Amino acid sequence: MRIIAYSYTNPLFETAPDRTTWGWEIDQIYQDLGDRFQLQQLLQDCQTQPVNYLLIRQLEELGDSLQEVCDRLTQLESLNIQIIALDSESNIQPNSTTANTPSKIDLLKLLNQIRQNQHSRKIRQAHARNRIKAIPPPGKAPYGYRRGKDRYTLDRSAAPVVKEFFENFLLFASLRGAVRHIHKKYGKKISVTTGRRWLTNPVYRGDLQYQKGEIISNTHLPIISREEAAQVERLLRRNRRMPPRSASAPHSLAGLVVCQECQSQMITARVTTFRKDKEYLYLRPNSCPRKPKCKALPYQKILTETIDKICRDLPLAVAALEMPNMDGMKGKIKQTISEKQEILSQIPNLIDNGILDNETGELRAYKLKTEISQLESQFNQLPPVNLLETAKAVSIPQFWWDLSESERRFYFREFISKIEILRQDSSWELEIIFIF
Repeated sequence: MRIIAYSYTNPLFETAPDRTTWGWEIDQIYQDLGDRFQLQQLLQDCQTQPVNYLLIRQLEELGDSLQEVCDRLTQLESLNIQIIALDSESNIQPNSTTANTPSKIDLLKLLNQIRQNQHSRKIRQAHARNRIKAIPPPGKAPYGYRRGKDRYTLDRSAAPVVKEFFENFLLFASLRGAVRHIHKKYGKKISVTTGRRWLTNPVYRGDLQYQKGEIISNTHLPIISREEAAQVERLLRRNRRMPPRSASAPHSLAGLVVCQECQSQMITARVTTFRKDKEYLYLRPNSCPRKPKCKALPYQKILTETIDKICRDLPLAVAALEMPNMDGMKGKIKQTISEKQEILSQIPNLIDNGILDNETGELRAYKLKTEISQLESQFNQLPPVNLLETAKAVSIPQFWWDLSESERRFYFREFISKIEILRQDSSWELEIIFIF
C-alpha cells in the first residue's frame, strides 16, 4: 500500500505544514508554494507508480477554481486513488458501487463547500496583496484620517483634535483628563476606552497594523512624532501600575501612598471649615480592616517629607545601580536597522535582474519592513535620558516646589513605585520604594 500527501501553501498568508501534520506513515510528500508544479509532478508519478491513498488538508488546494479542482479530482479518480481530506467531512473514493459512494446531495454539498472556501481564499489573498503593498486594511479610516487611493491622508478638520488629545495626555499623563479636554475645547465627545485606543493605535504614529499584529512603519503622514509616541507608551506602562482613576487624580501623591500597618491604599480626603473659606487635605486609608481604623495624616506633611526624602535618597539609589550601556544598545539596534535597510534597497535590482520574481521580492520586502518596525519600536522604548544626570537635577528641593501638582505627579511617577507609611505610637515615617 502506497500513501502520499500533497499540500498547497500561498506564501502571502499561509505557512507550509510539517510532516507531523499528516499523522500517517507517508511514503512521499509533495509541497507547493505559490504555484502547483509539485501537483503536476504528483500526477505524472501516479501514472508510473500506483498509489492507494492521497492525503490532503482541503480539496480546494487542488486548484484555484472549482473547475480546476473538479478536473484534478477526475484525474485522480481515474487512477483509482482514494483522496482523504483531513479538514473535510467528505472524502473522495475511486469508482465504486458500494454504499460508501457519496450521494448526489453529498456531492452538491461538497462542491458548495469547495466554492465557498475558494472564495474565502481569494479574499484573503487580495487582503494579503494589499498588506504587502502597504495599502490600508479594509474598513473606515481612524478618526483624524481619510482614505486616499492607496494610503491614509490627514483629515484637516479632525487631525487637530487628535493632536490636542495627545499633547494634553503628554503634558498631564491623564487619559480621562485628555478626554475631558477635547470635549471642552472642541465638543468632541469620546469614551475613555476610545481614548485608550487612540493612544495605542499605530496609525497616529504613521504606521499600519494588520490583523496578525504586524506593523509597517512610515506608510503615511503621522499625527505625533516618534519621540512623542515613545513617551506615550512609557506613560501608559507607568499608569498600569496605578490603582484605577489614580492616574488622572489632581494630587501628586494619588495612588502612591500605602499604609504599611493595614496594607490599604491611602486616598486624598478634603475637609472644609463651616463657611468653606479654608480647605484641608488628608491622606486616609481607603479600606482599613483594623479597629480602630488607622488615622488619617496631613497631606502637606507627607508631601514635604516625600520631597525631602527623594532629594536625599534618589541620587544614592541611582548611583548604586548597575546601569546597562544604553549608548551601546542603541548603536547595536541602529546598526541592525541599517543592515536591513541596505538589504531592502537591493530588492528592486534583484527583481529587475530576474533573480527574484515580483511576488517573492514583495514578500521579502514586507518581512524586512516589519522587522525594521519592531527594531524601531525597541529603540524608541529605551530611556531617552541619562538616569544619573537626571537624578542629580531633581535632587534639589526647589525643583519640586516650583512644579504644579499635575507636573509634580508626573515626575513622582517617573521615579517612585510606592510610598509606605510606617506608623509608630504617636508618629510616623516614610519609606520610598523607587521603580528601579
